[in-house]
Amino acid sequence: MAFAFTGQYAPEIQVQMRAFYETLSEKDGRRFAVLEAKRLGYGGITYIADVLGCSARTIERAWDELEGLPDDPLVGRIRSPGGGRKKKIESEPELELNLKSFVEARTAGDPDRPEFASIDFSPSFISTQLGEMGTPVSPHVVRDWLAENDFALHKIAKVIAGGKSPFRNAQFENIKDFKSQYFDAGNPVFSIDTKAKERLGQLYRKGRVWTQQPYRAFDHDFPSWAKGLVIPHGIYDLLRNYGHINLGLSHDTSLFACDSFRWYWNRIGKRYYPHATSILWLCDCGGSNSANQNLFKQDLQTLVNDIGVEIRIAHYPSYCSKYNPIEHLFFPHVGRACQGKFRTPDIA
Repeated sequence: MAFAFTGQYAPEIQVQMRAFYETLSEKDGRRFAVLEAKRLGYGGITYIADVLGCSARTIERAWDELEGLPDDPLVGRIRSPGGGRKKKIESEPELELNLKSFVEARTAGDPDRPEFASIDFSPSFISTQLGEMGTPVSPHVVRDWLAENDFALHKIAKVIAGGKSPFRNAQFENIKDFKSQYFDAGNPVFSIDTKAKERLGQLYRKGRVWTQQPYRAFDHDFPSWAKGLVIPHGIYDLLRNYGHINLGLSHDTSLFACDSFRWYWNRIGKRYYPHATSILWLCDCGGSNSANQNLFKQDLQTLVNDIGVEIRIAHYPSYCSKYNPIEHLFFPHVGRACQGKFRTPDIA
């Protein structure tokens, strides 16, 4: 009769069981674990797995194996046919020769980087080709061989700067000092930027979402089929770790950027910073808040006059927009929330 096991063996018994288990073969070890689990009843599998340091799934899979012991087809074997560690390619010279010749014939390089190499075939395709050459091998073994030779799946890394700013480090040091001053004084620091424009309507969007049926979109993403365009202007509060987005429907101009912050400050910002004496904006050096755009300075002065609090602008160096905090602390969450979903005028 099965019963629920709620106790535990004495520590010295557990040590002896574990030592004995480690002297057994794989087959005998899992059968010993099953016998102990069966004897303990409900809850025994989890407990024995913990005592012996093995997987609970191993014990579960061996349960039926123990039931069929009189007719066990694996008598005299430790593993099932095909089980255990897979063979290495190096153990078969002909297979290794075919694989090397196939990969080398289809390897591309980079004249500026002698150490760089790439192939445009998957392990599954290579496995099929090797089989046709008379040396069959599984895709998993091919994948292991590629990994041993430093091949792996990579995306293009956007790490090459498009240009250099002569005072790059000095600007970063100034921004660091400004942030410290504002944090110490309890004044707000906002990271400001405009996210990529979004077309509205039944147009395709990358990503997947849990639904009972997939969304249906046009088979082409022609701009003329969109029902509109929105410009998401983001405002990220570094002190509170909160973000806000205003959606514009016309153009990404300096007036739009200032109007967006005016709306945010009057309804949200000044509630959390009623005693603010100054506001710090962290911005890219281009776009609607460009560092060399006089119209932005004019619209910014109008904004300051309206809200009654000075605003200091700290622009990041050219080609360094990815260091703007909003880019990696706020926008990724917005993008993730929109993946695989439509944006229509009714719900934008």
